[in-house]
Amino acid sequence: QVQLVESGGGLVQPGGSLRLSCATSGFTFDTYAVGWYRQAPGKERERVAIIFRSAANTDYADSVKGRFTISRDNTKNTVYLQMNNLKPEDTAVYYCSIPALVEWGQGTQVTVSS
Repeated sequence: QVQLVESGGGLVQPGGSLRLSCATSGFTFDTYAVGWYRQAPGKERERVAIIFRSAANTDYADSVKGRFTISRDNTKNTVYLQMNNLKPEDTAVYYCSIPALVEWGQGTQVTVSS
C-alpha cells in the first residue's frame, strides 16, 4: 500500500523559511519521480517542483525558481521541499505526489502572513 505523509507546514512571516518533508512507503522509492504541488483557496492545484529518479534532474514552477529547492534521500524514502523567502502568495495546502502512480498525500498547510 502506497503511503505519502507530508509534514513541516505552518505559519511563517514573509521572508521566512520552511522545510517540508514527504515520507513515503509501499513502493520502490528510488525508481519514481516525486512532485510537490500546492492548492490555494479558489485556485487550481499547481505543480511547484518535481524531482526525477536522478536527484540532479529537477524542475520548478517559474513562481518559485530561486526560492524553493526540492531534494530526495533515497535511504529514507523521503522528499524535501526547502522554501526560502516565502511570500503571502505561497500560502496554500502543499501535497506530495507520485505522478506515475497517481498517489497523493493528505497535504500540509503553509500560511505566509505577518
